[in-house]
Order: sequence, then C-alpha cells, then structure tokens
Amino acid sequence: MEIYVLDSNFFIQAHRASYPLDVAFSFWNKVKHLAVNGRIICIDKVKNELYDKNDALEEWCLNNLPEDFFKDTSQIMASYGEISAWAISKNDHYMQNALNEFLDAEEADAFLLAYCLSNKESRIVVTHETSNPNQKNKIKIPEPCKAFGIRFCNTIEMFRRLGETF
Repeated sequence: MEIYVLDSNFFIQAHRASYPLDVAFSFWNKVKHLAVNGRIICIDKVKNELYDKNDALEEWCLNNLPEDFFKDTSQIMASYGEISAWAISKNDHYMQNALNEFLDAEEADAFLLAYCLSNKESRIVVTHETSNPNQKNKIKIPEPCKAFGIRFCNTIEMFRRLGETF
C-alpha cells in the first residue's frame, strides 16, 4: 500500500492560504479520515515545525490526528546519512547557507527524504515545493527525490491518486 508522507508545507499552506480551518471543513475532515486510515503520515521533525506557534493549526493537529501519526526518525539514520552525503557532494552547486539549512538537525526536509528513502517502494513525499535544479540558495525537495528515485507529488495529485474528493 502506498503511504503519503506529508511535508510541513502541506499543513501550513492549507491552513494559511488554500483551505483555512474555519472555512474548509471538508478538506480537514478528509485529512483526518486519511490519517486515521493510515494513508497519510508525517514525521517527528515536521511535528516540531508545526507545533512551534501555539496556533489553530497546532490545536487542530492535537485534536484530530492519531497518536501515532508523527513517526520517529531516529531509526532511519543510515538513510539520513545517504541524503546528507548527497547534499554535501553538491557543494559546488549549492551555496553554503543552503547546505547548512538543509543539513540542520532541526529542519525536517532531509529527515523527510530519509524516511521515504528507507522504504521508497511504498512511501511518497507530499510537498508544495517544485523542482528548480538551477536554484543555488535552497535545496528543494524534488532535487534529492529525483537523485534517489523517491516519488513525490503535491496535495491535489495525492488526492487524485487516492481517488479522494472533498
């Protein structure tokens, strides 16, 4: 079964722009349904990014997502090492601040990719980031995904693949 692993921007952009919590109830009910059924998951590093503002999004997550929704990334350090080595090998392309941000232990992106790499046959990254291989000041999620054969899509593509509407 394919499992969709959500980037923090899935939640943040939905909440702030596309599907506000106070307006788009059906979107958030669908997210809850997919989470309860194990079709979408997240990682602990994304949880840390979401739970640092004490806002309505954090409250919604606390009240609606299953207890095991945010997966522990401490078990995927070998995959994290592969992702980190790839980033470091790109130091002739990316600016140092881009590498520092990507490799920061508090940032979720490299861990999100490592989590999916550790079982890339069934895990798919869901992100709003788009490929921009010429960008030098930020490592966008699609670039390492392409390098490692990790599948990725955006929110609407995920819903289409799951055959879900809201």
